[in-house]
Amino acid sequence: MDYLRQLQTERPVLFYVVLLVGFFLAFQLLMFVAALIIGPFGLPSWVPLVVVVGGLVLVARRQQR
Repeated sequence: MDYLRQLQTERPVLFYVVLLVGFFLAFQLLMFVAALIIGPFGLPSWVPLVVVVGGLVLVARRQQR
């Protein structure tokens, strides 16, 4: 954690690029797992996206309480 704080203060551009790539890869992994779980049910291809975004919204709403 100290390394990330140091990176944020010394090289903020690199920190935010690494953060963006990390969020992108995590979202892609969530989409892949959701597609694996929901895939055999023969639902449309947009359903995993709705499930992942809906799950993220639920987590965010619980964090606010």
